[in-house]
Amino acid sequence: MITGSIAAIGAGLAAIGAGVGIGKIGSSAMEGIARQPEAASKIQTAMLIAAAFVEAVALFAVVVALIAN
Repeated sequence: MITGSIAAIGAGLAAIGAGVGIGKIGSSAMEGIARQPEAASKIQTAMLIAAAFVEAVALFAVVVALIAN
């Protein structure tokens, strides 16, 4: 019972961390595009790759938290 609660808390923290991380990536990308609009395509590509890595790590953390149950 307690381990299930701890796994749920771990999965929730992983999801929250991913949301914050992707939000920071998007915010920084928008600031970069606002400063240099001509570099928008390169910034967008880098942003999408970084967001994919953050999402993959978060998914891995959720799976580990649920398996540890």
